[in-house]
Amino acid sequence: MSGTPEGPTGRAGTTHGAGPSEITQCDHRTVGVSELHDYRSAFAAAALPMAVVDHRGQVVRTNGALDGLLGTDPSHLAGQPAADLVGLSSDGPTWRAYTEVLRGARPRLRCTRRLKHADGRPMWAEVTVVPMGGPDTGPGRVLLSVSDVSDRRELRERLRHLRMHDPVTRLPNRTLFFERLATALENPPVTDGSSSRQGRIGLCYLDIDGFKAVNDTLGHRTGDRLLAAVAGRLTDCAEADGHRTGGHLVARLGGDEFAILVEDSSGTQQLTDLARSVLTALQQPFEVAGHRLSVSASIGVVERASAGTSATALMQAADTTLYWAKADGRSRWTLFDPERNAHRMTRQALSSTLRPAVERGEFTLEYQPLVGMADEVVRGVEALVRWNHPRFGLLAPSRFVPIAEEDGTIVQLGRWVLRTACLQARRWQLEHPGEPALFISVNVAVRQLWDSDLVADVAQILAETGLEPGLLQLELTESAVMGSSGRPLRVLQALSDMGVRIAIDDFGTGYSNLAYLSRLPVSVLKLDGSFVRGFRYEEGAHPSPADETIVEAMVQLAHRLGLTVTAECVETSGQAERLRRIGCDTGQGWLYSRAVAPERIAELIGTRPPEG
Repeated sequence: MSGTPEGPTGRAGTTHGAGPSEITQCDHRTVGVSELHDYRSAFAAAALPMAVVDHRGQVVRTNGALDGLLGTDPSHLAGQPAADLVGLSSDGPTWRAYTEVLRGARPRLRCTRRLKHADGRPMWAEVTVVPMGGPDTGPGRVLLSVSDVSDRRELRERLRHLRMHDPVTRLPNRTLFFERLATALENPPVTDGSSSRQGRIGLCYLDIDGFKAVNDTLGHRTGDRLLAAVAGRLTDCAEADGHRTGGHLVARLGGDEFAILVEDSSGTQQLTDLARSVLTALQQPFEVAGHRLSVSASIGVVERASAGTSATALMQAADTTLYWAKADGRSRWTLFDPERNAHRMTRQALSSTLRPAVERGEFTLEYQPLVGMADEVVRGVEALVRWNHPRFGLLAPSRFVPIAEEDGTIVQLGRWVLRTACLQARRWQLEHPGEPALFISVNVAVRQLWDSDLVADVAQILAETGLEPGLLQLELTESAVMGSSGRPLRVLQALSDMGVRIAIDDFGTGYSNLAYLSRLPVSVLKLDGSFVRGFRYEEGAHPSPADETIVEAMVQLAHRLGLTVTAECVETSGQAERLRRIGCDTGQGWLYSRAVAPERIAELIGTRPPEG
């Protein structure tokens, strides 16, 4: 026989020779060894620093590029934790991601780390860790590579710096400021163990008073140089104060607005001291482009705990406080006042709802008697408007009339007050036909003289209500009447010609141009209550002889001009007696009655009001 037959399982041939499958396996092994040799050669010669790491995170081998980067003998790297070589264990999230790659639970890790080159220079490196096997091989070896991205990082940082800094002053701009502010609020510093020093933040928010005039007169180039010089002084002030707490951020927020952020405030005193130093520094003249310029600043100062506040709330408070500083006279700092801010917020709430409130009929009138001094009989009443606010309750005129004058609502509100008061006066007249009719006195704002046809309104309302013009008295403040010319004077004259009485309210508080007074169509002077208060003798009060002399002179002058005189704020019988002897015609005040509902006035018609 010439050969040995194969067994039933095909294994007989394995003793005497290699079958086709065996030859293939041998070829595969041969190719695998060759490829592995090529891979290792490429790995060793690669310019990219690399290391093979086992599933435990230990270095198996490194290539020459990584050895050169780290300046370490390859034999010393084998078996070392790879994470320690490139800083992968320096923060929790990176370490967790790295261990997930080692376990095969994550396909890749890429992060940036700051390393030190073997020659001592720092470098930014992008570290990449990827599995060497397929996803179905389970935990195994990974390939770690390190790429020098210092140039790219530097370019990115340069571009970020340009994006985050103001080109004129070189200060951080609005974007960087709010980024730092948000970070400071999210991660407040803790300087010691005391709760009083944990998480407080301060802000000086300022703008340059009169900076627009510099731009307009000397040009924007000079203005830019002035801003740069201001930035320098602000930085000096911040650095001088920041020695205690590690420095402050000075930023230009836009235009002539700057901010100094104190991220670790020690309290209000630190912020106010810083604001004072800024004002002092800016008050020194600037030498700019051949010009000697003097400027000042208004500064809003806010200091509070970081907890419970937000960047928006802090900036709103700072902006409000800066507005206060400017409104208070400029060239000053103002500290945020929660009570004042609450009043401002209330004012804003009133302003936004004032006009709809007139349309909804939320206002009402009360009336205060005007009493004859000789017989103490009620001669007339002054109509005083009140606002039944659904949130703030019953509001006096001082709370909303100034707002109405600012936004123009006073025209609509004043027309309603005039019509309602005239209707009520006419109703009293009809209900008490046997008694002398009461005159009605209504306050008129200056804006009503300018922004409405007051003459036409009064004529129409008198015609609608049937009230005689002589029973209507319109009160204007002294500052509004004195010096009137043009349209206001024509309006007053037309009303007087119609038969309406014109009264000057709070007389004696303004400049009192008495010569001009004789040429105005005025019927009544109402003496300001500050003079009348000087007449008090009761309860240990010391009367003012000067006030008595002034009042006596004004009463005599008014009578010689054919005017009647009403004394306001009459509170005691002693005041009333003295005013009566001086010759005042009528009095108004709490001695006779407070402002009351129309039903109470009806009870007083033709009678003497009870004292108090």
